[in-house]
Amino acid sequence: MIFNLIAMALIIFIVFWFWVIKSKPKKAIENKIIVEVKDGVYSPSEIKASANQSLELTFVRRDASPCAGHVIFKDLPIHEKLPLNQPHLIKLPPLKPGRYAFSCQMAMYRGELIIS
Repeated sequence: MIFNLIAMALIIFIVFWFWVIKSKPKKAIENKIIVEVKDGVYSPSEIKASANQSLELTFVRRDASPCAGHVIFKDLPIHEKLPLNQPHLIKLPPLKPGRYAFSCQMAMYRGELIIS
């Protein structure tokens, strides 16, 4: 009985950690954003930027998990390997207004780039 309660609590924690809790949106300043990859999340996980301007995203991977080792923008031709504890710059061309999801290869780490 106790094991079942602990298991259920762990499942609820995992669901909230990976799929419910989101960091606050961050507005791109000077079109440069630093995204930290740590503890199962991208921080910030939601990035707002202006349309028709290039954008520089610097990913800093702090999590040694193999899942954190890549970032994929599924609607853009971007699939980048992220080195551990080193900044990795991704330059995005000017984008049309819309929402561009990004994630690790298993989609446990998830974020969204919102262009308006």
